[in-house]
Amino acid sequence: MTLPAWLLGEIATVPAYDGFAGVDELDAGLHRIAGHYPEVASLSRCGSSGQGHPIWCLTVDLPGDVPEALAYGLPHPNEPIGGLTALHLAERLCADAGLRERLGHRWRIVACADPDGLRLNEGWLRGPFTRAHYSRHFYRPAGRDQVEWTFPINHEDAYFDEVLPETQALMRVMDEHRPALVASLHNSELGGAYYWMSRAEPDLHPVLQQIPVHLGIPLHRGEGEADGLEMLGEAIYEAAPLEKVYARSVADGGQWVQQGGSSTWYCGRWNALMLVSELPYWLDPAADDTRASGVGHRDALLANAERLEDAAGTITGILADVEGHLMAPASPFWRATRFYAGFLAEAGPARRARAGETDPGRIATVAEANSLDSNVHEWRLRYGGILRRALRGEVAVGNLSGPVRSALAEIESRYETWLAADHRNAELAPIEINRLVGVQYAATVSAAAHLAGKLD
Repeated sequence: MTLPAWLLGEIATVPAYDGFAGVDELDAGLHRIAGHYPEVASLSRCGSSGQGHPIWCLTVDLPGDVPEALAYGLPHPNEPIGGLTALHLAERLCADAGLRERLGHRWRIVACADPDGLRLNEGWLRGPFTRAHYSRHFYRPAGRDQVEWTFPINHEDAYFDEVLPETQALMRVMDEHRPALVASLHNSELGGAYYWMSRAEPDLHPVLQQIPVHLGIPLHRGEGEADGLEMLGEAIYEAAPLEKVYARSVADGGQWVQQGGSSTWYCGRWNALMLVSELPYWLDPAADDTRASGVGHRDALLANAERLEDAAGTITGILADVEGHLMAPASPFWRATRFYAGFLAEAGPARRARAGETDPGRIATVAEANSLDSNVHEWRLRYGGILRRALRGEVAVGNLSGPVRSALAEIESRYETWLAADHRNAELAPIEINRLVGVQYAATVSAAAHLAGKLD
């Protein structure tokens, strides 16, 4: 299909970037926009981070009885594309009255939902955009430290109320304004572009699918983020409601193991359309290759499981060796290491079980085999990298105990081995940031225009 002319024009407005924005840049950007467009924009503090940093919300007004839209970046602090997307969205809405009218919503825009976490990623935001530099400076919070997954839930025996201050900030905006559209600006790492949607919107799907293709980014046709996901369309996954996820989890005697709730579940109470736009950092032509790979799907799953189990054993073993010898055991890096050690320990056996249920005669596509292989490199470099940072942090505060020094030497050696094994992904070209922002921005405004009946 051909994208609407107005949308092509909007994509062309996205500027070039030489890096991602940190916390101070995002804050300054919102303040600058509010100061430059006082007739339509206002800035308010909607909350604070756990360490007391202000969380800012920019309102872009549209007079009259119009629906609300909420867009927020950095729901996970290792996903900085959305911060730039939020700023560009705010700038365009303020500058163009015609665009505001077409989209038909009053906007609330939070550029950075997790400032504390983003600061722990600022070491890689300006490049160089290599796999080694990125992974050595990477941080992703433990589950209970994630803004996206600490919304309250109370359904059957699923209960959670340990809401983070950052999550409370988003809840405050949602509760006050009840948005009809919520654009949660995430991104992935490897593979292709894909989306999550809380419900099917068939007229919108072709536009969402064409936007990445227009910008030279393949759709994701490999393995999904988790097993058993439902598709609403090609590269569009269902962000299922809590009730459906719960029923699926406890079917056949299973137990509910999820802790906090997602933003999708929370804003589903007023039937908001949730759109999550996921983009990789590196351009991989295999991401949408549906040709037969020559590798059995079961074999690809088993190879993935074996290497994830190996990585889990390494990280779990090192963690066990140092647990009683730490000076800063409650640091974000140690909380994350403990969480992802458990995550990996469960992921390998889960893949192995799935392999046992897979048709032994089925051949994986190139995209599937590639994504299962890349998944191993992605996770062990991410989570091994967090462990490496945790141990380096111990040494930095003066912990020179034998177990800590030995553990650091072990992970440094293993990490170099993992980096060397990532040679295929290391050869992939980083995607220009304006193309990544262009996809998220175009997807967000397309969704608003669709709801307003002005997509064409």
